[in-house]
Amino acid sequence: MRDKLFHIILLVVSMFVPLVCGGIIYSLVTDAYMAFEHFGLVNFLTSTDWSYTPGNEQYGALPFITGTLLTTLLALLFCIPFSMPVSLFVGEYFKGTKLAATLSTVVDLLAGIPSIIYGIWGFFTLRPIIMALNISPQGSSILTASLVLAIMIVPYASSLSAEFIKMVPNDLKESAYSLGATHAEVVRKVVFPVAGSGIFSSYILAIGRALGETMTVTMLIGNTNHMPHSIVSTGNSMASVIANQFGEADGLRLSALIAIGLVLFVITALVNGVGKLLIKRARID
Repeated sequence: MRDKLFHIILLVVSMFVPLVCGGIIYSLVTDAYMAFEHFGLVNFLTSTDWSYTPGNEQYGALPFITGTLLTTLLALLFCIPFSMPVSLFVGEYFKGTKLAATLSTVVDLLAGIPSIIYGIWGFFTLRPIIMALNISPQGSSILTASLVLAIMIVPYASSLSAEFIKMVPNDLKESAYSLGATHAEVVRKVVFPVAGSGIFSSYILAIGRALGETMTVTMLIGNTNHMPHSIVSTGNSMASVIANQFGEADGLRLSALIAIGLVLFVITALVNGVGKLLIKRARID
């Protein structure tokens, strides 16, 4: 009797998560419907106009989708040269040593720092450097936001990649060594091919983390509602425009912001879904 009661409690509690997820989706779709109905889904996603002039409201999500994708992809490019050596250091070259454990702890500490702290550091440290180098006159730009965002996702990419590197069977590596392969050749021809899909999925999940970052991007991207012309120009991401304007929005403008949130939700869900599928495939292989 107690076992049945315990199973019922587990079932009820477990169903709470999909119910909450379904409620979030329903709320977003319902509140975004006004914007989609007024502008049309395709026009809303492809329009570059964002004007909340009374009587002539025009809302298009393309500048913010572009800003989000630019900051995320640049952050990924900046992240790889730092996260990959860390994952190899921890997962292969110094696996099991105190040095690797110390580095892993430091990397995990980076993951625990609140995003607002990264934003403050970027605003008062990195932004003046960007200005001093004449890269961007105002310091705030897509590039500035991407650099700080890259530091934020390094722990996610490196930690998970290191775990997949550790999962490579020793028998395969020892066989390569017996044939005269060097350590670098073993990494290149054995470790990377075997752990490749897992490593790739690690970066996919890091992208999912970067897509929804709000405070850091809001503080450093410049917060302008136009299409970015280059990586050193200002812009807005989907998360930052919501953070900036949600408090004072109502009516059609509020619906447009919620519609942007729905688009961000869908993009993030797709990216995370692809990452989890690749992780599952890597573990099966």
